[in-house]
Amino acid sequence: MLNKIFWPFLLLFIFIQQAGAQLPDFTEMVEKNGGAIVNISSTHNTADKNGSQIQQLPEGLPPEMEELFKHFNQGPNGDLVPRNSKSLGSGFILSSDGYILTNHHVVNEAQEIVVKLSDRRELIAKLIGSDPSTDIAVLKIAADNLPAVTIGDPNKLKVGEWVLAIGSPFGFDQSVTAGIVSAKGRSLPGGNYVPFIQTDVAINPGNSGGPLFNMEGKVVGINSQIYSQSGGYMGLSFAIPVDVVMHVVDQIKTKGKVSRGWLGVQIQDVTRELAESFGMSRPHGALVAKVIPDSPAEKAGLQIGDIIVEFNGHIIETSGELPPMVGMTPIDQDAEVKYIRQGEKKSSPIKIGLLPESEQLAANTAAPKISNRLGLTVTNMNDEQRDQMQVSKNGVLVQKVGKGPGLDAGIQSGDVILRIQDSAIKDVADFDKIVKNLPAGKSIALLIQRRGSPVFLALKLEK
Repeated sequence: MLNKIFWPFLLLFIFIQQAGAQLPDFTEMVEKNGGAIVNISSTHNTADKNGSQIQQLPEGLPPEMEELFKHFNQGPNGDLVPRNSKSLGSGFILSSDGYILTNHHVVNEAQEIVVKLSDRRELIAKLIGSDPSTDIAVLKIAADNLPAVTIGDPNKLKVGEWVLAIGSPFGFDQSVTAGIVSAKGRSLPGGNYVPFIQTDVAINPGNSGGPLFNMEGKVVGINSQIYSQSGGYMGLSFAIPVDVVMHVVDQIKTKGKVSRGWLGVQIQDVTRELAESFGMSRPHGALVAKVIPDSPAEKAGLQIGDIIVEFNGHIIETSGELPPMVGMTPIDQDAEVKYIRQGEKKSSPIKIGLLPESEQLAANTAAPKISNRLGLTVTNMNDEQRDQMQVSKNGVLVQKVGKGPGLDAGIQSGDVILRIQDSAIKDVADFDKIVKNLPAGKSIALLIQRRGSPVFLALKLEK
């Protein structure tokens, strides 16, 4: 009877021991790298519109509370005293001579940056340079013989692989969290030049700028963003791959600024409907919605409607994969671009240009012509309107969207219809003629311009 009770417990104990033995042990990695992780606090002065450094009063305060609140911003003689706000973040020591990496948003517009080392020393840091586009900042402190991290290769990371983060969530120094790589090459809003590493590592406010380690104890990324509806960890964390980081760091240290490669196209994803309209067997690649005049792309002969499927030997599955590749390509270097044009695969060398400063684009209105077949009210535009919307001689303005295929395709009032399939739209008469002859039951590629940006939509007329 005793054996019948004993053996099941013994087998369960052995199973638990074996399962535990398969889990990673991070203790050695933390002991080795913990000393290279720093806490960063940056001080910001809150200035009023007259330049006085004073915190703004909350609206709706009772008179007695308002008077009390004011005293916190006044010196003994009634003069204004700066009220400082602090932001906390993490960082790590890149080299023993005091270079430190963190996020741009941790130190942006800081009046003072304080770096707290693992040995509890606090040193004032100098901002060497930062890059808002990749959210990377390089700092320098006056110290020597510091423990530094080892840089790894994020391209060797595999989805499902264990990774570890060390940082200061909510100001708690040297906090360690672990998880796995959930995905690679993620595109996020505002992250055009970063193919993010997605993990389920617990990252919270204060972890920003801290390192992401692989199982070899090497840094493969900088923890930068979380996706959260509550402001806290929800299992979706994003890190900047360290190869992107080092490309930026090298430029900041040598040139003081970051230069990026430029093709001169605006692109979008290829949806299932658009793939059908272009005769593709499956959706993939980056669809060219606009070619910038006098750009490297225009000089190489790229056209609206081309679908870029390969860049310098790298397959392009989604449009978000292309900008980081182009951005990291050296200026004036030739890149081999493969693309699909009207069902035919083509290839062309393109000399990469220097990304110019981005310009703000605009859009506006005018008087109507109804196309009952699409349910759209469209109008011609005058020269002033074309200048405002930065469109050339082609295009008609959508005044109203009624029930029909146009609404189903996602066309909105204020859109400019530039092209239907391979035909450029010159004016309303041209639009009517082309729409009249559109085939039913087939996906049609429609190029519009919306708020200054070109976008392809897929439209289908019912049989």
